[in-house]
Amino acid sequence: MPLALLALAVGAFGIGTTEFVMMGLLPDVADDLNISIPSAGHLVSAYAIGVVVGAPLLAAVTARMARRKVLIGLMALFVVGNTLSAFAPDNTSLLAARFLSGLPHGAFFGVGAVVATGMVSAERKARAVSLMFLGLTVANIVGVPAATFVGQQFGWRATFLGVSVIGLAAIGSLALLLPRNTEHDIAPTGLRGELRALKSLPVWLALGTTVAGFGALFSAYSYITPMLTDSAGYADSSVTLLLALFGVGATAGNLLGGRLADRSMRGTLFGGLVSLVAVLALFPLMMGTAWSAPLAVVLLGAAAFMTSSPLLLMVMEKASSAPSLASSANQAAFNLANAGGAWIGGLALAAGYGVTSPALAGAGLAVLGLGVAAVAYTVDRNRGTTNAGRIVATHTPQHAEVPAHH
Repeated sequence: MPLALLALAVGAFGIGTTEFVMMGLLPDVADDLNISIPSAGHLVSAYAIGVVVGAPLLAAVTARMARRKVLIGLMALFVVGNTLSAFAPDNTSLLAARFLSGLPHGAFFGVGAVVATGMVSAERKARAVSLMFLGLTVANIVGVPAATFVGQQFGWRATFLGVSVIGLAAIGSLALLLPRNTEHDIAPTGLRGELRALKSLPVWLALGTTVAGFGALFSAYSYITPMLTDSAGYADSSVTLLLALFGVGATAGNLLGGRLADRSMRGTLFGGLVSLVAVLALFPLMMGTAWSAPLAVVLLGAAAFMTSSPLLLMVMEKASSAPSLASSANQAAFNLANAGGAWIGGLALAAGYGVTSPALAGAGLAVLGLGVAAVAYTVDRNRGTTNAGRIVATHTPQHAEVPAHH
């Protein structure tokens, strides 16, 4: 696989770290800025709103720019946002900086997916996307725990300075490894053509599958800590290590999904969603004992992220004339799933159905995702396009390669 995928993975690692580390630093930030924990929680929402706003907006306005320059520019904006976070004097400034940090998130993955798929042959596109997302899943294993430790030991501001350094490393990697001149490096359709591509019903069905499928994940994962402590009986001090297991499962599921999707994109999607339904339905039982709870965490990550590559590729396929905007919109859909899933899981808790009830609510969302995916399949079959679709930017694979097992 091309070495340039490593540069994309480094950027994804930094983005994954800054997205999720705030959850572990909320008490430290709240104490330092003299605000409540719920108020500090708005810093998580500010980042997510930045992703939802920035993903389609930045992808659209940069449609006529060379993708290499776009990726470097997006990562520069990421560095600025995290540096401003480190030096924010008050909560309002930090909210604005977190919003700014979230703006390039979706567009980076959207444009990066187009670049990644354009550097490999048709039968390796899903694996290329999964290798880019590897940085995001590894961030949950290594980046977030390390960044949380740094923040607890040296102050939360040091964490964001460290993330800025990762961003600078990503800029250097992108500048060094991404090819300067490639075919179809600039989207041929421009802003109007990219927006026109989003009028397609199959595109919106694919985005709807993302919202429902990953909403199922976040319905359960948002409340995984009280499940582990109150139901499985783990001490608070063990939760960080147990959450790293989620990253292990997500990494395995992401890589497996990439390989399987190159053989059958829709089969992998349906298989992942069915697996997610089964895992979430069994969650209350598995969270009942200390030995099975860690297995449940691993399986949750694996089942959910098995669908990440096929979902992204399906969106890109359905909007083949505007893949950057479509795949960026998919990241916005992912963050809508984050917020919506957490809200639905919270409703189950507030209704008094028990600490593991968000998982059952998530199972219902996963079933909904299956239903939307089935409708999308029916629409494609009626249009005679179930096996059709080409992802743009399929230029000649580069010669610099890493071993295939990566």
